[in-house]
Amino acid sequence: MTEAVLAAGSKSQQAYDAVKARIVEGTYTPGYRLVLGSIAKDLGFSVVPVREAIRRLEAEGLVKFERNVGATVAGIDPTEYLYTMQTLSIVEGAATALSAPLVDAAAIARARAVNEEMRECLQHFDPVRFTRLNQDFHSILFERCPNPHILDLVHRGWNRLAALRSSTFRFVPGRARESVEEHEGLLQLIESGADADSIEKAARLHRSATLDAYLAQSTPQPATRGH
Repeated sequence: MTEAVLAAGSKSQQAYDAVKARIVEGTYTPGYRLVLGSIAKDLGFSVVPVREAIRRLEAEGLVKFERNVGATVAGIDPTEYLYTMQTLSIVEGAATALSAPLVDAAAIARARAVNEEMRECLQHFDPVRFTRLNQDFHSILFERCPNPHILDLVHRGWNRLAALRSSTFRFVPGRARESVEEHEGLLQLIESGADADSIEKAARLHRSATLDAYLAQSTPQPATRGH
């Protein structure tokens, strides 16, 4: 393989990383037109690696091509988000309950430290960082699940959320504060040796509450009649 081919591949990866980061962080919002020439100029590359990067992002569902428009940032599919969150609430609840007896004091302390970071993050709210910390917190609680099939389904659910760019907290920032409090309640349940059903229910309701907040925010409310 020649150095020129290696360099092109490297630039394609760099372009992919750069554009994906801007989509995930919300710099490129849904519907944003991805003009290859402009992005290439901004990155200091030719158009070729940028085109390859955009094709990869299209395959992942982050970008779509429209006739007479070109490449644009795909929006979040509400139906896909609904199904993903419903499924994740079930499998993550089960994984957390099965994992609970194996979560020791050190893991609880680690999870509580992450939750404190999330609490601090509320001061100057950064939805992307908050979502990353949220995943770290839940990973500590479900990663010891002894059932590899359930654990695989949980990982798939989180990956699907990442593909949907679902920093839900960007849309319902008020939910973030409630989420931190619910985390502490979940930790206390595990610390106290609560039964599996109680832990599973708490974890499931915690996840579905975020979905409910998103749906309530995104559903048009009926107009109020004046008197």
